Formats: sequence, structure tokens, C-alpha cells
Amino acid sequence: MRAITTTLAALGLGALFSTAASADDLQQQWLDMIASGDAYSADTLMPLYRQLEPVDTDFMTGTWKGGKFDGGQEPDPINWYGKRFTSLTDVEPLLVTNAAGEVVTYDRLGGAQMRMVEFDGKVSAALIYDNQPIMDYFRRVNDDLVIGLGDIKGKPTDFFFYLQRQ
Repeated sequence: MRAITTTLAALGLGALFSTAASADDLQQQWLDMIASGDAYSADTLMPLYRQLEPVDTDFMTGTWKGGKFDGGQEPDPINWYGKRFTSLTDVEPLLVTNAAGEVVTYDRLGGAQMRMVEFDGKVSAALIYDNQPIMDYFRRVNDDLVIGLGDIKGKPTDFFFYLQRQ
């Protein structure tokens, strides 16, 4: 079997046998990074993000709790909780936890909508802010976890975050 695998790899066909393992390994990498709570650079995250599968807008429907890959080093002045996707045209892009511990909409940046958008060669669900030059592109880790990449006009596209389905 090793000779066949080596031959297939030499022909550029090795992925035929390693795709499922690679998908499992990729998922585990993301889960381990999230569990660690460590900071990760965009240079580390982007190659992993590119390997993730796209999601459609229906997949995103619901409430998602978020987290960042900053190792807790960046201040969180709004006490960010996550995002809520109700429909294509009704998205609460920023949910926060108030002083009473309740999850509420942070409306200072307005609402948002979802569309299928091509980014980096893949068409996937994206959140588009109504009143801000911001888009978030989503890719699937598993049925309950997506990785988001924030794109703020005029800034580097390097803000990664994750959302866990609630």
C-alpha cells in the first residue's frame, strides 16, 4: 500500500486518500487553537482559513457566540458576545453582554445583511454591514463552528474570529 500511496503522491493524486484525514486534522487544529486561548497571527491563520469549506447563508441562521484569536491581549470595550443571523436582510452583527449579563444588540454600528460573496477563490456566506465599510467572510470548521475574517475598507484583511452555534 505504501508504494501505491507514494506513486499517487508523485503523480499529485495523494489527496485522493488523505482528504478525510486532512479535514479531521484541520478541524482539530482550529479546535486546539480556540481551546488554547493563545494569540495567533494572520500569517498563521490565513493558510488554515483557505483550507476551510464555504457555507451558505441558510447555514448561518441562528445565534452564534464569538471569540477572537488575540490571546485576550486586545481590549474589549463593548463586551462582545457574538452575532445573530435571522434572515438574509436581518442580521445583528454585534451582540454584547450588558452589565446585567443579558445578551443585547449593540446598535451603534447599525444592522447588516447576508449575501453569498466570493473571497479568495471561494463563494461563501458573508455579513455586510448596512452603514459601515465592513464585511465578514465565513468558512466552516464543523456544523457548529465557523471562522470569520473581517474585512474593513482601508485596513488589512487580517482580523480573524470564530463563532460557535448556540
